[in-house]
Amino acid sequence: MKASRRTQADRTAATRAALISAGRKLFAEHGFAGVGTETLVREAGVSRGALYHQFGDKTELFAEVLADVEDTVTQRLVAAMPTGGDDLVAVMTGALTAWLEACEDPAVRQIVLLDGPSVLGWARWRAICQPHILGLIQSVLAQAAEDGVLPSLPVRPLAHILLAVADEAALYVNAAEDQAVAQEEITQIVGVLVRGLVVS
Repeated sequence: MKASRRTQADRTAATRAALISAGRKLFAEHGFAGVGTETLVREAGVSRGALYHQFGDKTELFAEVLADVEDTVTQRLVAAMPTGGDDLVAVMTGALTAWLEACEDPAVRQIVLLDGPSVLGWARWRAICQPHILGLIQSVLAQAAEDGVLPSLPVRPLAHILLAVADEAALYVNAAEDQAVAQEEITQIVGVLVRGLVVS
């Protein structure tokens, strides 16, 4: 019996992974509205019933895809942060650069920035994204405050403000005619903003 249950669990995990992978690819290429359930299940190599059984509907699958993309982005940001992390300006501008580079990926741009809020609504979109990038920003700021690098400011709202800056920066760079120049300008401005927070 145990072997049978493990096999069923493996099948379930494989089905979910196939649907998330297919959703990530198709939503990035065509947007949420441009992908039908028939296309999704064909790309994933599963039945329509499997989609409904695992996720309920296309929107619930999209929510899982969004979480998957956010997890990948967070790993990229962590990897891009300077080791040691004692220079807050370097940490934050390094993370911003990694975020802007990540947004060049159609999956991030389309799924996280464009479709996420409109498909799921702002509250749910934020609830999915919050444990990822926002949590990372909060932990960096909390450590900086503990080290005396930041003044005595509430970390949570500050993290929200900096995340809003990062999201708007990504949209600005994405819409710019010369994205390289736009990214350089944004990084310079964020550096000035963060330096203004640092205790001298």
